[in-house]
Amino acid sequence: MRQFLHTALIGALALGSAALTIIPAHAQDLELRVGPGGVDVYNRDRDRDRYDNGTRRERASRAACDPDDALDSARDAGFRRAHIVRVTSRNVVVDGLTGGRPDRIVFANVRGCPEIG
Repeated sequence: MRQFLHTALIGALALGSAALTIIPAHAQDLELRVGPGGVDVYNRDRDRDRYDNGTRRERASRAACDPDDALDSARDAGFRRAHIVRVTSRNVVVDGLTGGRPDRIVFANVRGCPEIG
């Protein structure tokens, strides 16, 4: 009986150390929970999205145009002294000079900042 317990203990330690090597090194948002159902891996970051009123999910799905990217695109289009005039949920407006005259360019406020006018 003593030999059986000794073998079972060594086997449990071996399985536990093998399970620890499977967990990735960047697993700071993962927990190991021990409960009535056994050991379970729990992702803490998963529940964080539930309680932020959807704002994080909306921003991530839409991936709005960054104003700095809009300025860079305007400069690539030939604008000098480019500056942001207005940022709304639909567009980003940039004013500047082209050919020595005032000009305006409008970008859609979505990923990639496409020009719309």
